[in-house]
Amino acid sequence: MSAFERFMDRLSLWIGHAFAWCVVMLTLAISYEVFVRYVLGAPTGWSFDVGYIMYGALFFMSGAYTLSRGGHVRADIVYRLWAPRTQAKVDLVLYIVFFFPGVLALVWAGIPQAAQAIRFGEVSVYSPANIPIYPSRILMPIGATLLALQGIAEVYRCIQCIRAGQWPPRVHDVKELEEQLLEQHQKLAVSAEAAR
Repeated sequence: MSAFERFMDRLSLWIGHAFAWCVVMLTLAISYEVFVRYVLGAPTGWSFDVGYIMYGALFFMSGAYTLSRGGHVRADIVYRLWAPRTQAKVDLVLYIVFFFPGVLALVWAGIPQAAQAIRFGEVSVYSPANIPIYPSRILMPIGATLLALQGIAEVYRCIQCIRAGQWPPRVHDVKELEEQLLEQHQKLAVSAEAAR
């Protein structure tokens, strides 16, 4: 693994973990809104905006983290049957043809929007609370830039796989529940076999 890949994986990990707290804030805001709306009969004017902003922040800032973990949605019905070199070649072409143009368009379009939002001190026109939304506009080009940088690290990964014939390791911080259950099942099967 190159120093750049390692740096980007760790940066994406750190940012992904930091913005994962948006889920907690989003859950608290929505739970509070449900309580005051349906139990107390006094809905808030800010809860929808907070939820909208937290979800937007989570969406924009977790893209690089998800890419660094290989977690973006893909139709892998055929892909998983290919040899790693073939997977890497296809991935490399798709990064160049589709990924980078789309992500760079987000950066290119997001910077002027963020600058304009800051200049006007943009607030939500749909909210009686006039919640500022320019911070959310700032996150669009930042998140897209991080996604582009992580994409460069993924291109390096593809090149390494094409050369070596196997995917290089990733920095892992969590396991899917499915993987944990399979490991637990295998351990139980091994211990049951040993007990016989």
